Amino acid sequence: CSKVLRHQSGSKISVTDGKGVLYQCEIAKISKQETLCTIINKEVQASPDNLPTVAISLLKNPARLEWFVEKAVEFGIDQIHFMLCQNSERKTVNMERIEKIAISAMKQSGQAWLPACTGIKPFQQILTISADQKFICFVDQSNPDQLKSLATVGKEYLVLIGPEGDFREEELKQAMDHGFRKVSLGHNRLRTETAALAACHTLNLINL
Repeated sequence: CSKVLRHQSGSKISVTDGKGVLYQCEIAKISKQETLCTIINKEVQASPDNLPTVAISLLKNPARLEWFVEKAVEFGIDQIHFMLCQNSERKTVNMERIEKIAISAMKQSGQAWLPACTGIKPFQQILTISADQKFICFVDQSNPDQLKSLATVGKEYLVLIGPEGDFREEELKQAMDHGFRKVSLGHNRLRTETAALAACHTLNLINL
């Protein structure tokens, strides 16, 4: 407020708790150390419907994972799960930094609901998450089934995005045995974070 936006006492700002409540406030006191506000109005926003849940493999370059989190929150996403697959090249993720990025993206995009970013889960645990429609994106040039064609409007979605090198064939079989549909995101081979964002945005678009 003070350093970047250069607000002063009397300025009006919006504040959210990330749980659907949006506060219209007036700055009563501001300094480099703290900002004190008076709440003028309170608005409760309903939880957004039909936002997708994406389970994405840990990536070798954490910056790419952080980029996905930022952009997915801006587009709209319900939950982000970090998935440990057989081909995952990294075993850890800085959840404190991830949460800060998600909060910043929520505020930047003017939203009042903060998506849930969970810790690392093994692939087999991800398979047990319930959803109306479950998809696994797999690089298969012979696969004619597109996510945009199989997804139905108004459902709860869970999409799995694999690591560099994609899922192993046995992981694909396990997912399909748990009710997942194998889908494509197009003709081009996409990076993991690009594929995850494409899936997120595709599901958002069909629900507009």
